[in-house]
Amino acid sequence: MHYPAIISSTRYSKLSTSAMTHTNSPISLALVRQRYTPFGGAERFLERAMAALQQERGLQITLIARRWSGDLSGWQMLPCDRWHIGRWWRDRTFARCVQRRLQEQRFDLVQSHERLPGCDLYRAGDGVHQVWLRERGRTDGWFGRLATALSPYHRQLLAMERQMMHSPQLRAVICNSRMVQREIQDCFAVAPEKLHVIYSGVDAERFHPQLAQRWRQEVRQQWSIAEKQIVLLLVGSGFERKGVPIALQALARLPQQFSLLVVGQDRALSAMQRQAERLGVAERLRLTGGQRNVEAFYGAADILLLPTRYDPFPNVALEGMAAALPLVTSHQCGACDLIRHGENGLLGDSLDLERLLANIRVLQDGAERQRMGMAARQTVLPLTLEAMSSRLLQLYRTLLQR
Repeated sequence: MHYPAIISSTRYSKLSTSAMTHTNSPISLALVRQRYTPFGGAERFLERAMAALQQERGLQITLIARRWSGDLSGWQMLPCDRWHIGRWWRDRTFARCVQRRLQEQRFDLVQSHERLPGCDLYRAGDGVHQVWLRERGRTDGWFGRLATALSPYHRQLLAMERQMMHSPQLRAVICNSRMVQREIQDCFAVAPEKLHVIYSGVDAERFHPQLAQRWRQEVRQQWSIAEKQIVLLLVGSGFERKGVPIALQALARLPQQFSLLVVGQDRALSAMQRQAERLGVAERLRLTGGQRNVEAFYGAADILLLPTRYDPFPNVALEGMAAALPLVTSHQCGACDLIRHGENGLLGDSLDLERLLANIRVLQDGAERQRMGMAARQTVLPLTLEAMSSRLLQLYRTLLQR
């Protein structure tokens, strides 16, 4: 299956000459992302990264998206919302619309956050799709794996991902973790010099240990959680991928003093509630749905739990660690880049229930939670928004000078 490149190859000769002769001229950057959800990690990254970048001179930002309900202050918006039925058609029509938009308006750099062949830069915030399917296949059974293999949607997405990675027009890939960098090299043999690990930034003043003083009592009262309870916090939409099912299994085998607080939106919300009832832990589970004020829940929690099946690097990990929450996560989460097992967090395989239980039990002791949480905060303090934007801007300028 072949998809046309979204950018004409003739643009590069013009760009090269322009960049070399006008290095001080403003950089026009196009960002491609299908849609905005206020609870999505990729969208929150875009908002933070671009807010930081806009403080730098010489950057003009245009967003190409189907729709965007976030803050667009200082951005130009080019809508690409075409009528469609189903996600296969949705992705296909969006790709063709982006191609037309980029033919109508020229940009120095095009940075895609979608798997679209022909972009200058691709930020692999969603990771590698074939790796996610492989991880999911570990529990799908033969029928589930067959259905995935025959799915037009997955076949299209895999084809677009492969064509994009092999495109000569791809000049750089922004990886949000070393885990993703390794996966791209293993799956597509992309030249190492094209792969740039740039971690997301975190506002360590906003996400701070003092959140507990501000929010702990209020949030626990709101959700009827006793002060003596040890609260495991799981934040994220897409419950299967985030590991909510195994978190419920763990809760069923933990002492009664443990509660699970799940913050995120998913169509499986009711299914997770029913599973909790079958496991006998419904009274210790709180499903809040999507929440804009997520820092309040960091303040109410004792442990950040991310037993993710596959996650390139969730912002939640940085935010929770900055708030001095000890992190329990999996080797399939890009945040494992930062974790020194037993020092600032705890790791295990995403399907290893016994290891997950052992890791949580280590943190039953309050002093150990405090020690590991403060070590986690110290780990992420260098990952500032300014450091992230500086590395991004340096990469843009390097590509233009080439």
